[in-house]
Amino acid sequence: MTISSEHHSARRDAHGVAHRDAADHAVEHALQPVLKAVFGYDSFRPLQREIMLASLKGRDAVAVLPTGAGKSLCYQLPALVREGLTVVASPLIALMKDQVDQMQAAGVAATFINSTLESDEFRARCAALDRGEHRILYVAPERLVTPEFLARLARWKVAAIAVDEAHCISEWGHDFRPEYRQIRAVRRVFPHAPVLALTATATPGVREDIVAQLELRDPSVFVASFDRPNLAYRVVAKDDAREQTVAFVRSRGDESGIVYCQSRKSAEAIADALERAGVSARPYHAGLAQEVRARNQEAFLRDEVRVVAATIAFGMGINKPNVRFVVHADLPKNIEGYYQETGRAGRDGIASECLLLYSRGDVAKHLHFLADISDDDARAVAKAQLDQIVAFAESAGCRRAALLRYFGEAREESNCGGCDNCLTPRETEVVTTDAQKLMSCVLRIEQRSGFRVGLQHLSEVLAGADTEKIRRWFHNELSTYGAGKDRPRASWVSLGRQLLQGGFLEIAGDGFAVVRVTERGLDALRNRSEIRVTKPVAPVSADRARARDRGSQRGDAVAALAEADVPLFDRLRALRKRLADARGVPPYVVFSDVTLRALATARPQTKDEFLAIVGIGEKKYADFGADFAAEIAAHE
Repeated sequence: MTISSEHHSARRDAHGVAHRDAADHAVEHALQPVLKAVFGYDSFRPLQREIMLASLKGRDAVAVLPTGAGKSLCYQLPALVREGLTVVASPLIALMKDQVDQMQAAGVAATFINSTLESDEFRARCAALDRGEHRILYVAPERLVTPEFLARLARWKVAAIAVDEAHCISEWGHDFRPEYRQIRAVRRVFPHAPVLALTATATPGVREDIVAQLELRDPSVFVASFDRPNLAYRVVAKDDAREQTVAFVRSRGDESGIVYCQSRKSAEAIADALERAGVSARPYHAGLAQEVRARNQEAFLRDEVRVVAATIAFGMGINKPNVRFVVHADLPKNIEGYYQETGRAGRDGIASECLLLYSRGDVAKHLHFLADISDDDARAVAKAQLDQIVAFAESAGCRRAALLRYFGEAREESNCGGCDNCLTPRETEVVTTDAQKLMSCVLRIEQRSGFRVGLQHLSEVLAGADTEKIRRWFHNELSTYGAGKDRPRASWVSLGRQLLQGGFLEIAGDGFAVVRVTERGLDALRNRSEIRVTKPVAPVSADRARARDRGSQRGDAVAALAEADVPLFDRLRALRKRLADARGVPPYVVFSDVTLRALATARPQTKDEFLAIVGIGEKKYADFGADFAAEIAAHE
C-alpha cells in the first residue's frame, strides 16, 4: 500500500458520516498553530502533515522517512492535539532521555520509564501518569509488553501508539530485535488506539514484515524519498586508515563526526591516533564498561568531544543534529547499514560529508566471517549483501543514485553534484587482453564442468593456484589455468567487478555467487574488440580527496553564514553551551545549529523577531530569549 491508499481511504470515508470532512478540517487547522507555537516551525516537511492526519483519523500507518526528515514530530505534534496519552516504544535509554529533554525544553509534558529510574522516581512518574499529567510516554519494548506494565497502561487512557526504529521488528532488517515482535500484545490490549510505525530504512520486504508483525489494520504507508541532498558521498582507496582518518578529521576544523570501525581494536587505535593528533576523540564499542560507553557518548552529545570512533554498537537513536561527517574506516557489511550510519550526518540539513575508505582486504575479512555462518540461507543472504556494498564501493556511477536504487527509488538526474564519481569522474583504461583471458576462463569452466563459479575461484584458476577445488574439478587442466600469473589474485577479482560494471559479465545465480559472460562480452571475444573499463578508486589520501573538490558539497538546505556573522555565531554557540550545561542537557536541546545560524544572521531583539526564527517557539523564547538578545546586543 502506498500514500495513494491514504487518499483512497479519505474518499471512501467521505461517503460515510457527513460531518467527517468538517472534523478533519478542524483537526488539520489545529496542527499549524501548535507547530509554530511549540516547535517554532512555519511549515511541515514532506509527508509530515499527511502522516499526522492519518493517525489523528484513527488509522494505522507506516512512515519511512530518512534521518533528519522529522519522524518524531509525526507523533509528538498529534499527541498535543488529541486527548489521552501517546505511548512511544523506543529502543535505547539514551534516546528516550534525549527526546524527553527536547520535549520538555519546548514545553511539552513528556516523560520516560526505563531501568535507569530509582524505585521512588518510577513510582512518582507512574503517579503523574495516573493523574493524566503527561501527553507522551517513552518506554522500552521489553518493559512495554509485560503484564504488569500493560495493566498500568490500561489506567492511563492510551490514545495512540508509536513504534520508533520499527525496522527492528523484521528479521529481514539490518538490526533485528526479537523483543519488538512482542509489541503486537499492546495493540491487542488497545485495539482502538492507532499504531504509527516509524523508520528511516525499510525495503519493501521489511515494510511488509512491519505490517504483519505489528498486526496493523489496512495501514496507510508513507515512503518519502531516501535522498539526503545535503550529504556528499566519497569512496577513497584505503592505504593507511589511521593516517587517512586523522588527515580528514583535521581538515574539518572543529566539526563533530563519527568514525565507524569493523573491530574494537580498530576503534581504540583510531581514537588514540586522533587524540595524539590533537583532536578530542573517544572510543565506543561493546567491550567497554557500560559506564564508560555512557560517559563517552554523553561527552560527544554535549560537544565536549569532537569525534567518536566506534563499532556499529554506536549510533541508533543518536539525535545529535550537528554531526558534520561520518567516516567508515572499514567496509560496512551491507548497504542498509551504510545508509543508516551515514544518515547520522547532517540531520539538521546543513552540508555534511560521508567518507568510505575501501580495500579488497576488508572484503576478504568479511568473507572469512561469512564462512563461520552455519545456516546456508543466512550465509547466502549475507554474501549477497556484502557483494552489493562491494559493487557500490567499486562502482564508477553516481553513488547517490546507487543508494536510491537499493531502496527502489529512481533518480532522474544523471549527475547528483554531491558524490566523488559525479564531481570527478574516474578515468577509463584498456584491458582487452586480460579481459579476454578472464571471460575465456569463465566459458572454459562452464564447458568443462557444466556449472558456473564466482570471481574468487576464477582468480585462483588464472593465477595457477593449487587448491582442493581446482584439483577436484580438474580446472588445472584448462587452457586458461595459470594464464594470469603476472597479476595478483585480488587484481583479477577487481577486474571481474569492472567487467560486471561494464556489462561484459553478469550475475548468473542468487546474489553475486557466480558469473557468466553476457552477449556484449561474447561479441567482444568474437570480434576481438577493444575492451575499456573504468579504473578502480585510486589510493589518494583523504584530505587531498576532499581538497580536490572543496566547496562542491550540496548545501542547498541551509545557506552558508556570511563572513561577518561567523564571530557572532561562535559567541552564540558558546552561550548555548553554557545554558545547556546549566540545565544538564546537550547544546542542541537549547537551539540547533540551524537556529544559531539564523540568529547570527537576523540578530533579533524583540519577541516577534525571535519567534520568526526557525526552531524558536513560545517556551524556548521565554527560557532563552533574553540571554540571546543580550549576547547579540553585546556583539553589535
